[in-house]
Amino acid sequence: MKATAVIVLVVLVLLVVVALVKTVKVIPQASAAIVERFGRYTRTLHAGLNILVPFIDRIRQMIDLREQVVPFPPQPVITEDNLVVQIDTVIYFQVTDPRAATYEIANYIQAIEQLTITTLRNIIGGMDLEQTLTSREEINAGLRGVLDEATGRWGIRVNRVELKAIEPPPSIQDSMEKQMRAERDKRAAILTAEGHQRSQVLTAEGDKEAAVLRAEGERQAAVIRAEGEARAIETVFEAIHAGEVDNKLLAYQYLQMLPKIAEGSSNKLWILPSEVTRALEGIGDAVGNLSPNGSGPAHRVPQLALEEEPAWPGSAAPPAGPQSAGGPPAPARKQPAGNGASSAPRPPADPPTVPAPPIDPPRRGGAPAGDVEPPHIERGHRPPR
Repeated sequence: MKATAVIVLVVLVLLVVVALVKTVKVIPQASAAIVERFGRYTRTLHAGLNILVPFIDRIRQMIDLREQVVPFPPQPVITEDNLVVQIDTVIYFQVTDPRAATYEIANYIQAIEQLTITTLRNIIGGMDLEQTLTSREEINAGLRGVLDEATGRWGIRVNRVELKAIEPPPSIQDSMEKQMRAERDKRAAILTAEGHQRSQVLTAEGDKEAAVLRAEGERQAAVIRAEGEARAIETVFEAIHAGEVDNKLLAYQYLQMLPKIAEGSSNKLWILPSEVTRALEGIGDAVGNLSPNGSGPAHRVPQLALEEEPAWPGSAAPPAGPQSAGGPPAPARKQPAGNGASSAPRPPADPPTVPAPPIDPPRRGGAPAGDVEPPHIERGHRPPR
């Protein structure tokens, strides 16, 4: 008896415990439970402590009321220009009616995925590839509108639809990269050309202004230089007329300029004007007038050695020049051929008994400056050069 009573008591305790477990149900936050009684929907349990009828009521499904993110795999979609692109989508949705989400559709996630694919193909089919790549916002708005309208009776609200990736075929990607590279090169070339053009314009303007300023400065410098030269010439002219310059001063100026004429290693030939000898004669007369007795010139200034005339054609001997007073006789010059004259050499001339008068130096062209001709040149005949 006692053993039977203990067994019955244990069974009753177990039944009470099981009944309490079946009766008390705790629902977590942001969740809902669908309760059925004898297989029929009775009520929806919300977050907190809920009491059920044990062995009569049962919880069919727990529904998550939070917003859910479901990514879908890439789907092939054909555009208006017959190009197949792969599109990845992401759906953000939330269950608003647990009863409708449980009894109105069997699997609402799969239903949303298939509805997204069909709607996406419908929208992309009316766009070409360029519009597809640049109209993400329009595609997202169209998908959200269609999905929200279709899933409303399922107790689901679609909050957002995003296109995660749009991948055209590899050949189209290569062509697009080439096109973008060409467009960038074009823009770079245009910018480079514009910069070069701008720099050339600025350089030309700067050169123009510099040339104008340089010309203006040269003009002013030339005017000032001309005014200075005119003023200097005027001052020198006034000083010459005021000082009553004579031949002695001019001869002295000639003598001062001779060293400057001789400067330089390339000066091998001097061309002296005839006025130099006349000036030297004036200096000689002036020096002669300065003798102690004052009766006349004490001695004559020796003549300058004249420039040697060029040798006669075909002759190896140098021509005979004028003889200075008291000097040795010059060698004989060959008679030039032509005009019936003999080509034999002339015998040397006898030295003069009196000092020879000064002879003007020959002018350019070979003819003597004065009326006296050299003894070796016949009158009226000029030797060839």
